[in-house]
Amino acid sequence: MIGSDFRKALKSGQRVYGTMTVSDAARWPDMLASLGLDFIFIDTEHIAIDRTALSWMCQIYTAHGMAPIVRIPSPDPYVATVASDAGAQGIIAPYIETVEQVQALRGAVKYRPLKGKRLERLLEGAPAEPRLAEYLENHNQDHTLIINIESVTAWENLDDLLAVPDLDAILIGPHDLSTTMGIPEDYANPEFDRAVIDILSRARKAGLGAGIHVTTGDGLNTEDHIRWIEAGANLIVHRADVIAAQHLLSRELKQIRDAVGDAAVGDSEVDLNI
Repeated sequence: MIGSDFRKALKSGQRVYGTMTVSDAARWPDMLASLGLDFIFIDTEHIAIDRTALSWMCQIYTAHGMAPIVRIPSPDPYVATVASDAGAQGIIAPYIETVEQVQALRGAVKYRPLKGKRLERLLEGAPAEPRLAEYLENHNQDHTLIINIESVTAWENLDDLLAVPDLDAILIGPHDLSTTMGIPEDYANPEFDRAVIDILSRARKAGLGAGIHVTTGDGLNTEDHIRWIEAGANLIVHRADVIAAQHLLSRELKQIRDAVGDAAVGDSEVDLNI
């Protein structure tokens, strides 16, 4: 599912499925395509992926019918345009807390190639000339704007953030959110669950897509994800390739070592908070 089809499905409430990848291995897109995924979450906030690799990944996943959704390193409009130029069909902006941040990203994602004072006037509500309005609509129709909700401040400001025009979806970052709540990684805490369900339900009521990244093995599990999907999450980001591989190998190697009487080596599982 690519382009405007992905964006429209997300905003309509349809469930869209994806996973995070950090690998640019040539065979990996074929493997992930076999899972029936709608999109691929490419993280450049926590993972070192250069512009050349990012461009290759965006182009190849698009060719496989999976929308490349890129989380940029910071909520910087210029960085968002760099990812779009690489072929990203969606931008995830990390750690958003203010309307001003969303407005700036709105300009970068939804009003390309306008810049400067002309862009500022449009973002402030000035009408665009008919030809310009049509051009901007056609030029940016495949671009999806998603913001990370990762702090108590963002939760408190949620209604204002959701009201910014052209925003398509929110994605909860469980690690950062739980940390700012004072209960780091305590995902079984009823207060954390209450926060997640409140954020999801308010975003969906506002007509936006909503989700939470569940990596599993870090205190979250598939049952948690199912419960939150039933509560309204429709942007489904499940696991990450590097984490899934590490967890599977750690369990199987432990099983082998135990069976043949060899001592365990290393940690059974290593959590990567992304």
